[in-house]
Amino acid sequence: MNFPENLLYSAEHEWIRTEADQTAYIGITDFAQGELGDIVYVGIDYKIGDKIEQNESFGTVEAVKTNSDLFMPVSGEILEFNADLDEKQGDQPALVNEDPYGKGWIIKIKMTNPLELDALMDSEKYTALVQ
Repeated sequence: MNFPENLLYSAEHEWIRTEADQTAYIGITDFAQGELGDIVYVGIDYKIGDKIEQNESFGTVEAVKTNSDLFMPVSGEILEFNADLDEKQGDQPALVNEDPYGKGWIIKIKMTNPLELDALMDSEKYTALVQ
């Protein structure tokens, strides 16, 4: 399995990639997509501009086998959704399986408390968690 070193990880199997301007991309890990199987739908319970607290559920990933909630690794304001995953736009939820750290990102946020990043795991700790 692949756990890039430039990302941070939550115990709920989300990853976060931070940018210099305090924005961040969030998705699910390679481990999570593998456990879920073929992803058929990604649903977000919020809209652009909404603020979500750390550890709050922000949506659901539906797979052939099961459903799984998505949790915010840090608090933030939603800036963008990955249109390629949206059934009304790109309708390609399988991108989460094919490229979980690239084209399969789920949301982009503006972090409201970057200090919360300290509670997340680096790739080494996350690898130890899932093995």
